Amino acid sequence: MERYFEIGKIAGTHGLKGTLRVFPTTEDPSRFELLKQFIVENRGKKETFHIEKIAYHKKFVLVTVKELKDINEAECYKGATIWIPEQEALPLEENEYYMRDLYGLTVMTQEGEELGILTDIYETGANDVYAVKKEGEKDLLIPAIKQCILSVDIANKKMVVKLLEGLR
Repeated sequence: MERYFEIGKIAGTHGLKGTLRVFPTTEDPSRFELLKQFIVENRGKKETFHIEKIAYHKKFVLVTVKELKDINEAECYKGATIWIPEQEALPLEENEYYMRDLYGLTVMTQEGEELGILTDIYETGANDVYAVKKEGEKDLLIPAIKQCILSVDIANKKMVVKLLEGLR
């Protein structure tokens, strides 16, 4: 079964010729320039759109596609989600992971104590923070920094951490 990544949400239109105003949900909005096409999911229906032109305006990516010729056609896609197949995703650097793969990992200390399950990721200015939930306990917040995250094993759904003083 093919997996997909969400890379944007259609926020509206730009101009009269059917250009889509897209709010990027990818870390690198310039990745749109590497695509020839993408899938748009709108009201449960999926369609493939072929890219003609990419531009930028403030925090939005402006996408002109072959399938839409005017503002009236484009307006119908407001709120739709843009997806790409996993094989078209940007390659990861060493020690980088897709957020979606981190959810549900069992988090353990380097001594083997099970801390719980990674249930949420908070994006802060400096670094992400992982929320770890264990039945009957308050969520544990662990900064996603090298000093704390010792290893991540996506295949075995396990993360090993070192708890810095004061984290509990």
